[in-house]
Amino acid sequence: MKNTLEQKCKQILIDEGIDETSTIDFEVNEKIHTLSFTYIIETFMSASEESRLVFYSALKKSVDAKDMGVDRFFEGMGQLLLMTHLSKKIEV
Repeated sequence: MKNTLEQKCKQILIDEGIDETSTIDFEVNEKIHTLSFTYIIETFMSASEESRLVFYSALKKSVDAKDMGVDRFFEGMGQLLLMTHLSKKIEV
């Protein structure tokens, strides 16, 4: 099911005319972190089945909610990934 949802997520980007290799830059402590849409999708698709379904459902809703949009969705998901990654580094 993972690959199917991953493919569906990437298809949504194609349908919306968005390049899946598009990137978002985040500045954290004066350091730039760049995440691609593909990386964000693949990372969330490596999570539990429930998390994958939530990600896919939220992505579909972001397409329907024109005020939020796909770009804002990926900004939020990218921030979540970075915060998770950085908090794990702090714990070590």
